[in-house]
Amino acid sequence: MGKRKFQDYLPDLCHRRYICVHCRAHLANHDELISKSFQGSQGKAYLFNKVVNVDHGRAEERVLLTGLHAVADIYCNNCKTTLGWKYEHAYESSQKYKEGKFIIELAHMIKDNGWD
Repeated sequence: MGKRKFQDYLPDLCHRRYICVHCRAHLANHDELISKSFQGSQGKAYLFNKVVNVDHGRAEERVLLTGLHAVADIYCNNCKTTLGWKYEHAYESSQKYKEGKFIIELAHMIKDNGWD
């Protein structure tokens, strides 16, 4: 039987956050959002500095809209849905800022707590 992971919970102090649309696991605080101008495999996606409650697969090279990158798919560690990917390595110097950052597709997250 697989080892069950403990879920991280983001602070509830009026912090706007994003959660998994499938199981409601917390994914990221709004403060960690870098950009809303990204494209995932299923449409619009957001770039985050830090996320929680995700696991990632092995890195592989993919040609994305901005060139060749080494990326690893990320999964919700609660419901196992593929959410997006983590940038492990960017080959273009102009894309280096993405390294270590995370893409989550809008199709897999919703806003929670403190939104107007």
